[in-house]
Amino acid sequence: MGGRYDLTNFEWRVIAPLLPRKSRGVPRVDDRRVLSAILWVLRSGSPWRDLPERYGPYTTAYNRFVRWRRAGIWDAIMDAITKAYDGHIQMVDSSSVRVHQHAAGAKKGGQIVAWAVHEAG
Repeated sequence: MGGRYDLTNFEWRVIAPLLPRKSRGVPRVDDRRVLSAILWVLRSGSPWRDLPERYGPYTTAYNRFVRWRRAGIWDAIMDAITKAYDGHIQMVDSSSVRVHQHAAGAKKGGQIVAWAVHEAG
């Protein structure tokens, strides 16, 4: 894909083992593409519906985002990325940033969790 918000190969190697592998009866959509889609929304601040076509249906990304949040996957990912970058990252999360409900794609209020960003230099 190669978009500015996509996972690096290094990040993917750290994260891939943490993702659930159980299929829900239909062929599983590429986790890396879906995760990059989620990160595109979180990093750009755009509504889910504005997700570029290259990432697939926004509903897939949104549903996976919610499912992984409920399962605690995001906490595991953040811990792994922090460790992989030896603590040299900057993080923004829902405790420090509130976004407008339409930016998060929600019908009723909501918060959004941002992603770890590697410090430059």
